[in-house]
Amino acid sequence: MSETWIDAGAADRISLEDVAPFEHQGRQYALYRTADDRYFATDGLCTHEQIELADGFVSGTIIECPMHNGRFDFTTGEAKGAPACVNLATYPVKVEGGRLFVNLA
Repeated sequence: MSETWIDAGAADRISLEDVAPFEHQGRQYALYRTADDRYFATDGLCTHEQIELADGFVSGTIIECPMHNGRFDFTTGEAKGAPACVNLATYPVKVEGGRLFVNLA
């Protein structure tokens, strides 16, 4: 299986300890930047009610869904708080030349 890295935009568009949306081929993803300047990517919709996580609140490595406050560890995708009980898919991220690239394969 070959790796396919998709350009997800400028790395600096995401503030420290924040989240931003990213869409590719009609699917929603969420891009995260930690307080210590690491980047992560997950599916963009909460597994509970399909609400956009990019509208949620980031605290440490936790994203909280804006609808029912379900929580996920975005570094692993693990569901951390009800009503979310299904994990998120996660994707590798790299930064090159100030751009974020996500491996969606």
